Amino acid sequence: MASFNSRYRAILERNSTRLCIGLDSDVRNVPDALAGAADPLYEFNARIIDATSDLCCAYKLNLAFYESAGPEGMRSLERTLQRIPEGVLTIGDAKRGDIGNTAERYANSLLAHYNFDAVTVNPYMGMDTLAPFFAYEGRCVFVLALTSNPGSADFQRLQVDGTPIYMRVINRCMETYGATGSLGFVVGATHPGELADVRRHVGQDIALLIPGLGTQGGDAQATTAANDGGVAFFNVSRAIISAGKGADFADRAREAARAFVDQISENAGTTAL
Repeated sequence: MASFNSRYRAILERNSTRLCIGLDSDVRNVPDALAGAADPLYEFNARIIDATSDLCCAYKLNLAFYESAGPEGMRSLERTLQRIPEGVLTIGDAKRGDIGNTAERYANSLLAHYNFDAVTVNPYMGMDTLAPFFAYEGRCVFVLALTSNPGSADFQRLQVDGTPIYMRVINRCMETYGATGSLGFVVGATHPGELADVRRHVGQDIALLIPGLGTQGGDAQATTAANDGGVAFFNVSRAIISAGKGADFADRAREAARAFVDQISENAGTTAL
């Protein structure tokens, strides 16, 4: 399999945007126009994908919204992944983190069975819990560093010998996995100052998954400037997929996606990596 960054460069060249659309699709919020569909969750996703796939570089699927719908939800997940056009990257947002054979099974599920191009993982049980995910070549493992939610301050910003825990996580992961070509980090758009520090620290080639634009209030201009043209996925979920509630929801999603493309393109340096 080609390297993750080479596939990133290919879709960036084709679609000219670092926008990542979060398909955090809640079956409880599917528009009434799809109420009679055999698989309304999939039909919703399919129309969003068809309307926006030329405006993004990736789709991020948060597994909670599919697992909570039971077996039908997981079938919708698989069908959704099949609908995404070739070349557009897929991120399995599961935030897994466990030991030994459990971690290995999580990695197998996300990277072999569902065949995501990238995953999110939680490092707080230790470095050994991350190793199984790095066994899959050509993928990206986004390690939670400084997340976009207000509660990120509870632990991630705690100082240990003068260094915040999130930066200790980054340093340890860089030491262990920085040369694999598969390491990435999650850094929220709600922390543009720290995002700029992280980008300078890890360099341009380490991928950053940057949630928090849109509903969570991240500033697009500050965030794209902080990223400074590095490998990045600016994720927007609800502000795109929930932009419309009527039968024209896919059209409204396209309009919202186009607006975010314009915002992040002002400073994103789309001709770089």
